[in-house]
Amino acid sequence: MRERVVSGMRPTGALHLGHYHGALKNWVQLQSQHDFFFFVADWHALTTHYADRSGLERSVYDMVVDWLAAGIDPARTTLFIQSRLPEHAELFALLAMGTPLAWLERVPSYKHTMAQAGAAELATFGFLGYPLLQAADILIYRARYVPVGEDQAAHVEVTREVARRFNHLYGGGRAEPVLAEPQALFTETARLPGLDGEKMSKSAGNTIAMREAPEETAAKIRRMPTDPQRVHRSDPGQPERCPVWPLHCVYTDGPTRATLAAGCRSAGIGCLDCKQPLIEAVQAQQRQWHERAENYLANPKQVHWMVEMGTERARTIARQTMREVREAMGLSY
Repeated sequence: MRERVVSGMRPTGALHLGHYHGALKNWVQLQSQHDFFFFVADWHALTTHYADRSGLERSVYDMVVDWLAAGIDPARTTLFIQSRLPEHAELFALLAMGTPLAWLERVPSYKHTMAQAGAAELATFGFLGYPLLQAADILIYRARYVPVGEDQAAHVEVTREVARRFNHLYGGGRAEPVLAEPQALFTETARLPGLDGEKMSKSAGNTIAMREAPEETAAKIRRMPTDPQRVHRSDPGQPERCPVWPLHCVYTDGPTRATLAAGCRSAGIGCLDCKQPLIEAVQAQQRQWHERAENYLANPKQVHWMVEMGTERARTIARQTMREVREAMGLSY
């Protein structure tokens, strides 16, 4: 029997290259080895955007189409929408009864966000409780692994602590723990820079969408800043100073990079010459995604059906877990 893995993503609409290299590429690789549950974390989206629900439904299905275009196989995975399963909210509420407040306040991402200027609008119970809702998302499926980058390990550790505390409080006398402690599955993630050299992020407006139109991809890459010390075409450059170079390290092969680096350092090529192989490499990958997405975009009911089937499978497991949770807590009357 394959071990279960659970992961989710907030619906922010169509995904960008950073999403693919930071998470989706690993999901695609892991789906052949594990019983994988992928969910659309639409409740989590409301923890930060509770006042703006415009376009949420479209964002949900745009993201699912990007998952499918990237290679997620609905025949081998379970795709579902978080808000369609009220069991997640029930487990979240029951876990909240015994989870110390300090555990949530010390989560690094919470502390970092609340220290920033203008964070007052996020001083809500929903935002504070984000890690506990995330724990419920994981624990309700008795996941063995949660794929994360090292910067997200704290969230998995909170989940483990919550499970241990619940089992200590309510699991006395049981041969098996009520809630299984998951393990962090550390995956290789590429920190893909955006068009300005900073982390690729929609809020920063520096993204290239997975299904960007080819001409728009080309225009965006051509506008990217380059080595700031290479003012004139005749000035020799240094690839390591150039914001475009990290993208080359992801997208272009070794021999091509060596040729481009030599041309940059000798001023034998210009910056637009250097960018062209990158444009072609990104467009080649996007072409695959466009082709896969076309069938789903032409048949949205098929996408809805896939999600519906996955949601029902997830519901069966979630309900079984909740029956055992209620029994352990003395709520099965």
